[in-house]
Amino acid sequence: MQAPLFIRPLSAAEKRELETGLRSRDACTLRRSQILLASARGYASSQIAEYLGCRDQTVRNALHAFQNEGLGGLRAKSSAPKRVQAVWSKERDDELRELLHHSPRLFGKPRSTWTLQLLAEVCFEQGLTSRELSDEALRHTLERLDINWKRAKHWMTSPDPHYARKKVARDRLIRLSAQHPEWVLGFEDEVWWSRVAQPLPHAWTAGPPMKVQLLTSDATDPAPDAIACYGFLRHDTHKVMLRLVEGRPLGELTVQFLEWLCECVARERKHVLVVIWDNASWHTSEEVTRWVKEQNQRVKCGKGVRVVICELPAASPWLNNIEPCWTHAKKAIMEVDRKLTAAEITHRVCEHFGCELLPYLKIDSTGDGEPNKSAA
Repeated sequence: MQAPLFIRPLSAAEKRELETGLRSRDACTLRRSQILLASARGYASSQIAEYLGCRDQTVRNALHAFQNEGLGGLRAKSSAPKRVQAVWSKERDDELRELLHHSPRLFGKPRSTWTLQLLAEVCFEQGLTSRELSDEALRHTLERLDINWKRAKHWMTSPDPHYARKKVARDRLIRLSAQHPEWVLGFEDEVWWSRVAQPLPHAWTAGPPMKVQLLTSDATDPAPDAIACYGFLRHDTHKVMLRLVEGRPLGELTVQFLEWLCECVARERKHVLVVIWDNASWHTSEEVTRWVKEQNQRVKCGKGVRVVICELPAASPWLNNIEPCWTHAKKAIMEVDRKLTAAEITHRVCEHFGCELLPYLKIDSTGDGEPNKSAA
């Protein structure tokens, strides 16, 4: 239908409504009110367009809308299509999921991770779509399938060829210890409490990120830069048992620590001590192997606590439950703006784990071959 050159005569109510439209905040309502009132005064569409600084077709569109809809034509209509054609067929949802489980390199692409553009290309090449879709169209399709853009995470694997067998042995001992109340199972590990190396913690702050001072070694400081300790996380009580070390962990010191653990669990009338640890050299040393064998021989004679050793797969810290304890403790005892003394380190460590500060484990220096009694 051709647009009229002039509008029909306005009623009093329509004229009032158009005059009100001159004060509207909506640009379309304001412009069309101006056009209709000018047309009612007898101005031609070309004159109105020149006066308002718009195109002649804009004026004709306003006149045509008023002829068909009356005052309802003052408001702009949505430009969205009345019929939306789906760009992705839901029947191919499973094919899209399967496609994402494969590497783009299988389809001749020069990378191993998917991007929206790359996915659009492969979908078109594989015949899943009739044309190459836009990034936004694919994004909406993936969101509908609950497939989100996620940051990759590091995935640690163990190079130990006997990983599966050792993990099964570990899990079996954990189940058995739960069925035998006379057993004590725990995870053992060693850690160094550094006075120089600082962890990077998260902290609530209203201003800029918290600054952690960079510390350095001091040759004039007689105290060591790091203090080593043995730890044993009991699986039944979830409590960490600690013994600090003078120097570094060795086979002889490991034996002293195991002896101390046996004494502690014996006082609780326990009969078996299960120790789960990694394959550190001081764990697999001749001193430790010989002591465990002799200790279990004494148990057969009715003395002491039987010791069961479970060695974890190589490079598998996620199987040692005590590892996260060290991470949390280092953040708890740190001081952001100064270097702690050795005494402050040991005090804070013991306070964090709620244990008593016992004498350091150290190598026997008496030369008589007997363990150092002050370290036991």
